[in-house]
Amino acid sequence: MNYNIMLIGFMGTGKTTVSRKLSETMNIKEVDMDAYIVEHEGRSINDIFKDDGEETFRNIETACLVEIQKTTGKIVSCGGGAVLKDENVELMKQNGKIVLLTAKPETVYKRVKNSKDRPILNGNMNVEFISELMAKRDSRYHEVADIIIATDDKSPDEICSEIKINLDKMV
Repeated sequence: MNYNIMLIGFMGTGKTTVSRKLSETMNIKEVDMDAYIVEHEGRSINDIFKDDGEETFRNIETACLVEIQKTTGKIVSCGGGAVLKDENVELMKQNGKIVLLTAKPETVYKRVKNSKDRPILNGNMNVEFISELMAKRDSRYHEVADIIIATDDKSPDEICSEIKINLDKMV
């Protein structure tokens, strides 16, 4: 495979779960950008946000994306805000096909409500806030995506199958 599959979308849409499943079924390497950043920085994303702020985190995210995109043949699960920077989208498109995973705000809430690792939702863990934030990012996600897959009420296998069918149509 001479490109990377770049999974994007709001937190809780299934990027990490789907990337792991795709990695298994396609027998290719999976990179979780958040885990990559934690390993690279030696501290949690919560700590980066708390100590240095979102802008610093976004700059670290870009630097890691540069490294990740140097090779192809991987599935990359991107952080929910990775596509907010034009530079990141350019990097993703250089060697990648961008797959947007979507979900309704209620689905996202159900999936993330018990998580303590969502710094942007800390103190705002409710459907209304999630819905507002999703609305702010939605047009950007759709604008940059090559493929769009709704994940509500679907198993990881069903989502992976849809992704593969759509990728085959592109190649």
